[in-house]
Amino acid sequence: MSNTADADYGVARFLAVEHVDSPAFTPNGRLLFLTDTSGTPQVWTVDEPGGWPTRLTPHEERVSALAASPADESFVYAMDRGSDERDQLIHYDLATGVERALTADPESKHAWGAWGPDGKRVAYTANREDDGRFDVYVQAAGSPEERAGEPERVYEGPGGWLNVAAFGPDGDRLVLSKPHSSYDEELTLLDVGSGDSRVLSDDSEATYSHVHFDGEGGLLCVTNHDSDTAYVGRISLDSGAVTPVAGHDRSAGEPGTGAWDVDGLAFDRETVRVAYTVNEGGYSSLHAGTLADDSDDPGFDSVETPAVDGIVQGLTFGPDADRLAHTYTSPTEPYGVRTVGFGDDGDDGDASVGETNWTPVGRNGLPDAAFHAPETVHYETFDDREIPAYWTLPPGVDPDDPTEQVPAIVDIHGGPEHQRRPWFYPTKQYFLNRGYAVLEPNVRGSSGYGKAYAHLDDVENRMDSVADVAAGVEWLHGQAAVDDERIVAYGRSYGGFMVLAAITEYPELWAAAVDFVGIADFTTFLANTGEWRRSHREAEYGSLRDDYEFLKSISPLTSIENVRCPLFVQHGANDPRVPVGEAEQVAEAVRERGVPVETLIFEDEGHHTTSRENLITEFEAIAGFLDEHV
Repeated sequence: MSNTADADYGVARFLAVEHVDSPAFTPNGRLLFLTDTSGTPQVWTVDEPGGWPTRLTPHEERVSALAASPADESFVYAMDRGSDERDQLIHYDLATGVERALTADPESKHAWGAWGPDGKRVAYTANREDDGRFDVYVQAAGSPEERAGEPERVYEGPGGWLNVAAFGPDGDRLVLSKPHSSYDEELTLLDVGSGDSRVLSDDSEATYSHVHFDGEGGLLCVTNHDSDTAYVGRISLDSGAVTPVAGHDRSAGEPGTGAWDVDGLAFDRETVRVAYTVNEGGYSSLHAGTLADDSDDPGFDSVETPAVDGIVQGLTFGPDADRLAHTYTSPTEPYGVRTVGFGDDGDDGDASVGETNWTPVGRNGLPDAAFHAPETVHYETFDDREIPAYWTLPPGVDPDDPTEQVPAIVDIHGGPEHQRRPWFYPTKQYFLNRGYAVLEPNVRGSSGYGKAYAHLDDVENRMDSVADVAAGVEWLHGQAAVDDERIVAYGRSYGGFMVLAAITEYPELWAAAVDFVGIADFTTFLANTGEWRRSHREAEYGSLRDDYEFLKSISPLTSIENVRCPLFVQHGANDPRVPVGEAEQVAEAVRERGVPVETLIFEDEGHHTTSRENLITEFEAIAGFLDEHV
């Protein structure tokens, strides 16, 4: 294509740019993290900033969770088989390098929860007794002698998904989180010894995340209780009352008066240091300080923190809370781990003393010119609402020159309560360098813009979000540099449904479509998805019992005769979320109508393609498909 750079770097170069995340400190200050340097995410460590990292876990299957012990030099990690999400938990002793399986039930899913405060026990949830119900287990960790006996089931769940949110500072209590939907959760306080429990949260719709016992009879968390946007709040263990702490306008006296959501929180009980992040239109701002000594009106004394020109996630304090580690990324900066140091500033107390990049990630010889940042745009949709989006043109393209127009990919995120953010996205950079422009809309139903916006696509309003995608294409038609006849629908998971819905509802807009693990028929999806997920998903989409006809009417398969453009369908045979039958039935239905279809189903993958070898195969195939049809 005439508007692309002369160099063809190949997708393998982009996919081999390492992704580093999930930082964790041991009590001795050792930094652990996950990175896919070896081809799948594994646990690594590094002794000093920029030092040569050491790989700790030797596996080919992906590691999906990492948690360092609070008491000794060990950690627990989670790993599944073939991306089937039925995680098992493994204990790793850093002194000896010995790994010991804590669980060995490959037919069950074990969801990591929390370490006990003394490092001798861990708590997690698992669907061992019933595939559709998660129960709470407490288990000894450490040496074989310490781990004698089976895990102890301390609580039978009510059915569906259940999480351990926090372990109490005395080791006798747990906080459990039960999501009724993506936007409504219930918190329960559990006495580990007696099994007695009581619900802490009230009946109002709210979410609670990043939960910490504050040691003063309360919980710190991120919540949107009685608010459109999320803030740092304190929940009284006695009354359940929620008091705003930070991330809101204290002068107004109300939570959620800020324009954006708080989306991350770290807390150190000994020093009462707090760090949190705010999601400001997809980009992060970082805030830190200490709690005021007043449990009835917990204020927040802030300190200066480094400016952020990207996204900060995974906040965690090191020993003595003198360092804060986090994952950092930006549109042109691969995921890595950085730390912020805190020191004594005399009479003024704590002060930021700078940021350190611990894991600078190489780019496999790719030049800076191969990485491109988007601009944030807004376009008007059918009801005059402004839809936020990220817009990126390929290198060398003049946005005002209509003489050499380029194709465009409309990349639709999953969820639906997810949010596309300006993180480093290697396949996006690959397609930009191949001459494709990329539009990434956050249509109604996306998170990050408040509770009301997230509700706009609920059940009967589902297709309004598809109309938002069509409005994005109309916006593209007004861009001089874009070829209106070469626009691609592209999306994963729920985004895959959006792709299939877009090409059936608005078939005239598309030159081609790429569907990753998408929903083709809501009725078969809900009937066949993992039992523990069904009630949660029905709260978002509608239920098979009450909304069957409506779900059938909005399913892409119902209108599949409308499809005109070539379709690429990718799926993993082990997918527990969107079963592979969704891909098989939509591919067959489109093929029967004489429309070109290409399928790629990995027998050793699930909802996400996790092997770099498979990823390279996948995106080389997609690039070839788009080159042929677009």
